[in-house]
Amino acid sequence: MRRSKWIIIIIGLGVLIGSGWWLLGHATTQKAQQVKQTENEQPTFYLHGYGGSARSTDSMTKAAREQKNATQVLTATVRKDGSVDLQGRWLAKTTRPIVQVVFEDNRNPNYQQDGEWFKNVLVAVNRQHSFKRFNVEAHSMGNLTAVYYLLNHAIDKQLPRMAKIAGHFDGIIGMDDQPNQNQVKKDGQPQKMNATYRQLMGLRNQPPAKSIAVLNIYGDLGDGTHSDGRVSNTSSQSLRYLVTPGAKTYQEKKFTGKKAQHSQLHENHAVNQTVLAFLW
Repeated sequence: MRRSKWIIIIIGLGVLIGSGWWLLGHATTQKAQQVKQTENEQPTFYLHGYGGSARSTDSMTKAAREQKNATQVLTATVRKDGSVDLQGRWLAKTTRPIVQVVFEDNRNPNYQQDGEWFKNVLVAVNRQHSFKRFNVEAHSMGNLTAVYYLLNHAIDKQLPRMAKIAGHFDGIIGMDDQPNQNQVKKDGQPQKMNATYRQLMGLRNQPPAKSIAVLNIYGDLGDGTHSDGRVSNTSSQSLRYLVTPGAKTYQEKKFTGKKAQHSQLHENHAVNQTVLAFLW
């Protein structure tokens, strides 16, 4: 399977170019058309956060359908035993297909298991409609679900390659972090690392991470906590150290105010516009 560019999108981190000349030009044009077609056909999986449901990603999928001609093809429900139930149908040549993922056990803090459940979703969907690359649009716990899948399966050639993803990485306020208790160094490395972040350090050595383009979106309430109310900005910004220096590009976008609250980020119109512009 051909290696492809990865684009990581992080939302609510704590939420990604005579006859001989004619033949050369013709082949180049065909190749460009094929790449464009492939990007339009690769699915985007939407993952909700802790305690969430399909409703958590409804506004984002609606924006994608209305503004980018995306098509919701499937809802993948992951049962508590890890089995996957697919509803809907993915027709050939569908434009920008969307798969909404719903976890029946939506409060499972075992991110390793969550990642394996997401793998089950990919396998189930791939059996119905084969695809080589895919994107992930995730919020909160959904981010860690996707990243742990990435950590454990990124180099598995039997699985499709990820192209876009989203998450928080170094602490949740009230659980293993407190406001203004951590900072990132100049290179992006957090001064304090929790157990989850130390596990994710393995991403720095993943071969596919050498071609990632990253958009990191996070919220700041502006109330002095330097957080979105659930995840500190330091936790959000700690992603940079995991994906650099190998990342192709890395961008951070901070949103402020009440609509930048953790659970409001996926309902934020400005966030949606930023994500859609980056995705397509």
